[in-house]
Amino acid sequence: MTVTPELAAQRLRAAIREATAGLINRDQLAELMILAAVAQEHVLVIGPPGTAKSAVVRRVAHSLGGNYFEYLLGRFTEPSELFGPVNLSKLREGLVETDIAGMLPEAEIAFLDEVFLGSTAILNTLLGVLNERQFRRGHTRIRCPLRVCVGAANGLPEDEGLAAFADRFLLHVFVEAVPDNRLEDLLAGGWQVSQRPVTVLADISSLDVLNQAVPLVDMDGVRLALAHAIRQLRQANIQLSDRRIVKAQQLIAAAAVLAGRQAATGADLWPLLYVIPTASGQQSAREVLREVLAEARHPLLQAVVEQAAQQPLARVARLVESADLLLMQADAAVPAVEALLREIDANFDATQLPADLAPRRGKLVAALGSAVYAASAS
Repeated sequence: MTVTPELAAQRLRAAIREATAGLINRDQLAELMILAAVAQEHVLVIGPPGTAKSAVVRRVAHSLGGNYFEYLLGRFTEPSELFGPVNLSKLREGLVETDIAGMLPEAEIAFLDEVFLGSTAILNTLLGVLNERQFRRGHTRIRCPLRVCVGAANGLPEDEGLAAFADRFLLHVFVEAVPDNRLEDLLAGGWQVSQRPVTVLADISSLDVLNQAVPLVDMDGVRLALAHAIRQLRQANIQLSDRRIVKAQQLIAAAAVLAGRQAATGADLWPLLYVIPTASGQQSAREVLREVLAEARHPLLQAVVEQAAQQPLARVARLVESADLLLMQADAAVPAVEALLREIDANFDATQLPADLAPRRGKLVAALGSAVYAASAS
């Protein structure tokens, strides 16, 4: 069976849902990990200990299948712990070769916790793996199958050398502890996660199909808007390196592919926010790029787009999906229908309802009326 980009994207969406079931406020990280994998870029996750960074990465990786490598780095971590030991039989022959079986050079998805604690030797070797997908050590020269590497740390490094290494992770994600108003959800979700293993719902071949589609995306329609957005950021003293500016196009093209488009549109510019390397810069950029982000929407990456834009159109995909789920239920709870209708009406008045949301609102109103009638009759 030939896997189309549309089918591959749907499989990845299913993988995201499977991976984040029970994890509160972590959909954004999972979706950005998928975006990075499609763009073949890397993600840096910054947040305090105990905020489920590793849990999200591990569950997404398992739901995608493929070779997964995970390691917690420390001050005394040796390069061989990541890349493999020297092959002793080859060493006797005078060749310095590395036995990479089961190690990072063979991984398709990798997670490196406390990544900035790595030694200079480790970080220098990592640069080749991350940037060029090449592992070079002694006489060993191999092409790495790595799709995405996620690095995690408690904070951004202040050391100039480490900051340059952090810049190689194109997407920067900042996570915080679950807020007080969702503690009950955290407890219930945490119990659910501990009782339920992750099911594999996608595969690396799905990623391959989407990877191949990214370079074919027509970027001409958004290049002027992207340049204008970067000028706005510079005027607000939010600086991006030339490398990050150019590579941002990979993420925009990947967003378009995941949305089923062959040409990028203004709705796909939102990844630019996550290319900004600091939390304060991202927060400031939301206001600076308010007009640009007003168009943001995505049928699959719903949570991260909503978080980025924080505007009505970004909520449409989630509202449509929620409406469809309720309408499929013959006995949908009245409070749930009422809550969804209130959210729809809070975001859009009758004259501004998006075309894909308007008919669903009408059906919800009709369903609510039937449910109220049935309740009164009983």
